Amino acid sequence: MQLSLQRWFGSGAFRQLVETICRPLMKLPSRSSAVIFSVLFLLGGALISTRLLDSNAFSGSAREPEPGKALTASRITLPDKIPKKHLEIPLDCTALNRTGTCPSNYPRAIEEEEPGPRSTCPEYFRWIHEDLRAWAHTGITREAVETAKRTANFRLVIVNGKAYVERYQKSFQTRDVFTLWGILQLLRRYPGKVPDLELMFDCVDWPVVGKSGGYGENGPNTTGPPPLFRYCGDDRTLDIVFPDWSFWGWPEINLKPWEGLQKELREGNTKKRWMEREAYAYWKGNPAVAETRMDLMKCNVSEEHDWNARVYKIYIEGSAWSVSQKYIMACDSLTLIVKPHYYDFFTRSLVPVHHYWPIQEHDKCKSIKFAVDWGNSHKHKAQEIGKAASSFIQDELKMDYVYDYMLHLLTQYSKLLTFKPVVPKGAVELCSESMACNAAGLENKFMMESLVKGPSERAPCTIPPPYDPPSLSAVLRRNSNSIKQVELWEKRYWDNQNNSSRLRGIGCYTIYRGD
Repeated sequence: MQLSLQRWFGSGAFRQLVETICRPLMKLPSRSSAVIFSVLFLLGGALISTRLLDSNAFSGSAREPEPGKALTASRITLPDKIPKKHLEIPLDCTALNRTGTCPSNYPRAIEEEEPGPRSTCPEYFRWIHEDLRAWAHTGITREAVETAKRTANFRLVIVNGKAYVERYQKSFQTRDVFTLWGILQLLRRYPGKVPDLELMFDCVDWPVVGKSGGYGENGPNTTGPPPLFRYCGDDRTLDIVFPDWSFWGWPEINLKPWEGLQKELREGNTKKRWMEREAYAYWKGNPAVAETRMDLMKCNVSEEHDWNARVYKIYIEGSAWSVSQKYIMACDSLTLIVKPHYYDFFTRSLVPVHHYWPIQEHDKCKSIKFAVDWGNSHKHKAQEIGKAASSFIQDELKMDYVYDYMLHLLTQYSKLLTFKPVVPKGAVELCSESMACNAAGLENKFMMESLVKGPSERAPCTIPPPYDPPSLSAVLRRNSNSIKQVELWEKRYWDNQNNSSRLRGIGCYTIYRGD
């Protein structure tokens, strides 16, 4: 490059350029000439520097330095963008112990590193609009919230990104503890995005806010339906469905937080090929909690019957909804679901015969027997259904989406409040430090495993629009028709079985009489 520049400076072209530029300048005053020559000198230096940089530093063909010589600055290629280190903010237990109050080292707001286009949330997010539809036109008054106190375990208040709790009664096991822990992790994940709000939370299984106006054991209410959060709902109630505590861990049964356990389930599915698995239906659980589970025990193998069921793993509700559904559906096998009456926040998007096989409630044993025989006769289709279920659980029930669901639900709920949330006198501030630093054993272990390390670098997904009446009706009709189709197949199966039995009986009788 140096040689080529020297040749260019000594060439006729360069002399011609100088004469072209300088000849008119000779006629200018000396002061003007000096200024212009200075500008030309700077421009020439810039030109030479640019050509040198183009030919060395950014040409992609720069040679390695000779031994003993340092690498010059002009030969260093810098990246277009230096990636930012993910912000992690550990728990500050020292500050908590020193002051007795929650530390203030966590940011109140933060922008995503790459705002960009957002992904669309899974289909089940549309049910957020349905769960809040009862207050869409009237809003939620303070009186309605106070009414929900009758059965609530705690009141949660969020003001300026801080969480406060007013406790009323202890929940079963640590349901309330890990529900509140999950909300605190939401605040760590999306600082500044969770709006101010007040809500009542009931940790008991059964929904209690009746669509007909009844609430609990106190009869009709006069302030409109109370907005009460819980883990499940049904078609007769208006309870607002929220993700359950087990996503952050269940110490009493040593059930790990969902994020780590989900990975283990995915790895476990690869250990045994589908065609090598036992061709039976399984269920495991506590049969004593509900009559329907006691009835299921009759389907176990006996001297009289073999329903192709070793009762060890089938999804069936307990006293209400059961947290076991997501674990069963994640196992890459055809899931048999005994007709459910309750739903949680994601199960309303499950499609019969696509994600699971429906089992009749009042004739479980024969229904299970048909399902297993059908699956053994249609192995590839059965495998597809199992794959669809596990894919749904792995892809659409990631903790990313669990947190996004919580954020969108609380955001839409807060928009309906007709009053300004305030911190009650009896409420105490909660933070991750005040819960985890004082916890022990599995409680502490699971909290640390599910701790959100720092603010999310990505924006939450975009919530889909609410169902309009025709589209919601089409979804419900599709699911109902799929279940009816299975029931029709099942009826034909048992009709054929009974006809075959009668024919065999007639044949044997004729032979006996002939002898």
